[in-house]
Amino acid sequence: MTNKTKPWIFTATCPSQLGTVDVVTRYMATSGNYVDEIHSFDDRASSKFFIRIEFTPQADDFSPEVFSEELGPCAAEFDMEWQLTEPEHRPRVAIMVSKFDHCLNDLLYRHRTGQLNIDVPVIISNHPDLKHLAEWHDIPYYHLPITADTKPQQEAEVIRLLEEYDIELVVLARYMQVLSPDLCRYLDGKAINIHHSLLPGFKGAKPYHQAWEKGVKMVGATAHYVNNDLDEGPIITQGIQVVDHAHYPEDLVAKGQDVERVTLFNAVRYHIQKRVFLSGSRTVVFSN
Repeated sequence: MTNKTKPWIFTATCPSQLGTVDVVTRYMATSGNYVDEIHSFDDRASSKFFIRIEFTPQADDFSPEVFSEELGPCAAEFDMEWQLTEPEHRPRVAIMVSKFDHCLNDLLYRHRTGQLNIDVPVIISNHPDLKHLAEWHDIPYYHLPITADTKPQQEAEVIRLLEEYDIELVVLARYMQVLSPDLCRYLDGKAINIHHSLLPGFKGAKPYHQAWEKGVKMVGATAHYVNNDLDEGPIITQGIQVVDHAHYPEDLVAKGQDVERVTLFNAVRYHIQKRVFLSGSRTVVFSN
């Protein structure tokens, strides 16, 4: 069936029980909403059910309020927590970055070309180096230097900016600072970090050079949600590239940065498309 408009997105979680798929799909059919895409998963480990549906209303006068009123009582019988996302919703995303520009460049390009349906109202950095890139995209750039002594004040200013710009998601696009427990708690579940997957084997400065010394056979990256464990939060996406003896340290850096860009992009895309569900320390990801 041909879509008349961009689809709405319905997401829900509830305890595992018989009839969870039926209650949602039956309502979609009886209310005249055409299901374009559906994913569901019943997690036996947590006894939780997850579902995501993209649907196109067939009626021109579709009302989210009526949808909520009609589905609400049925969903309540299953203890279902659910959310409806309108087609034109553009999450407000803040990007935090230090000196490496490859992830920032990639996100801004995909934002500019429409590959990422987001608004980027602010970029925050602890260095001034990438201000020109923000200015080229006409995005406010805040340089907030940080030292061990000024960390609490700097992070308080970060939080103030996130609230001032009404930010829904924070992307740490190679922001090379360890966040305090307080800031991690503030960002829990609404911030995505990217790091090379050589951790924890090669920590500190020049990890790719350390990896070359050991003769690694692959490089990779991991995108995950920020929590109080920082680099050990729930994983959203991962990527790898095979390398061999012919790759020198600079080659590993280049390949690693390529993987980081794509891995971070996919993580942000899945998040804004409501394809990611948190399940304790793990995630359920309905990739497309």
